[in-house]
Amino acid sequence: MTLRLAALSLAALSAASTAMAERTVLSGGNVIDVRTGDIMTDASILVEDGRIVGVGSEDSFGLDGAETVIDMQGAYVLPGLSDSHVHLTSRHDDHGYRGLAVSLPRATISGVANAQKTLRAGFTTVRNVGAGGYSDVALRDAIMDGEIPGPRVIPAGVALGITGGHCDTNLLPFEYKDRAEGVADGPWGVRQKVRQNVKYGAEVIKYCGTGGVLSKGTKIGAQQFTAEEMEAIVDEAHLLGLKVAVHAHGTKGIRTAIEAGVDSVEHSSLIDDESIELAKEKGTFLSMDVYVSDFILAEGEEAGILPESLEKERQVGRAQRESFQRAVKAGAKMAFGTDAGVYAHGLNGRQFAYMVEWGMSPLQAIQASTINNAELFGMSDSIGAIEVGKEADIIAVDGNPLDNVKELEDVDFVMVDGSVFADELGE
Repeated sequence: MTLRLAALSLAALSAASTAMAERTVLSGGNVIDVRTGDIMTDASILVEDGRIVGVGSEDSFGLDGAETVIDMQGAYVLPGLSDSHVHLTSRHDDHGYRGLAVSLPRATISGVANAQKTLRAGFTTVRNVGAGGYSDVALRDAIMDGEIPGPRVIPAGVALGITGGHCDTNLLPFEYKDRAEGVADGPWGVRQKVRQNVKYGAEVIKYCGTGGVLSKGTKIGAQQFTAEEMEAIVDEAHLLGLKVAVHAHGTKGIRTAIEAGVDSVEHSSLIDDESIELAKEKGTFLSMDVYVSDFILAEGEEAGILPESLEKERQVGRAQRESFQRAVKAGAKMAFGTDAGVYAHGLNGRQFAYMVEWGMSPLQAIQASTINNAELFGMSDSIGAIEVGKEADIIAVDGNPLDNVKELEDVDFVMVDGSVFADELGE
């Protein structure tokens, strides 16, 4: 197949969106059922108005010859991938003190470029868990309005944190009075921040429940926010119809957050067996970024990551992967979240192989990024599988990812909302 649409221009994307009534047939591919791992060979997908309206034999579609037909012969076709933990407005080479020189407008411009890289990698939906100045909300709106290409974005707005905690800014001395936008202390303080985030367009609430690797002066295992504060965050968010993601590495902070009712625990590095069982009982998702440690330890110093952060990563990186292995074996609900932005955007697919190395089958890893994330996002009716009625977010690769999950590191075909963004099949 010849290269047709390696990267559509903005004008082409706009034209495609205005011509949604035109029907498109993705013809003759190997369509993977991500629920079962079954493959429907020589199968076609009919797309109309941005949604899937037929899957199977073209003879059953009632085609009239006016459809646009795209040859998918030999390709393996999957639903668009999703990532539950990205930072689109962050760059992998602006860590530590370098970040002080990055203005909000500059970060937002980076977000435009990073959104396109993420979509090109086959990730058609992402949850952006924290961005300054509600820049991720602006990014979401620009993508939805067709001004820029990118994945569907679920923005968190500003992340909540305690004074001096992982979600505060601790790089400048006292006289600068520097304080992150999401800092709040006390149950009513955090409720106000949740309300503020909702006011300015957030669709998920993210807070920092323990110290972190990349923050100056925080201890990974130390809980941040009391149980009362965590309960207030979760209660307020759920009252307003939003889910809650917690950054948590330390055992006590993880358990307190799960008891408070969070919907997902990000990182979950030092989770113990009791907390894994509690997560299973409550239906809490674990979103564990088991690839990013390799980047931090191999390239972090050059990217500006502080020496104390490198040392913290040495302490926690392998422990997190071992925790991931135990959680998978125990049958916990696993999301696919990578922390893109700590490493370069567009490399999200590299995590699949690490998930397989540490205990998942290729199908389980793919499910984490499709049907599992769709459930976590509250979007099971619209994304996560190639089924009639769902959004036409569709990707394809040349080889079978159920045999070699690394195929998903180099996605060859990307369709989002029924519009083809990239097609390099057969290249």
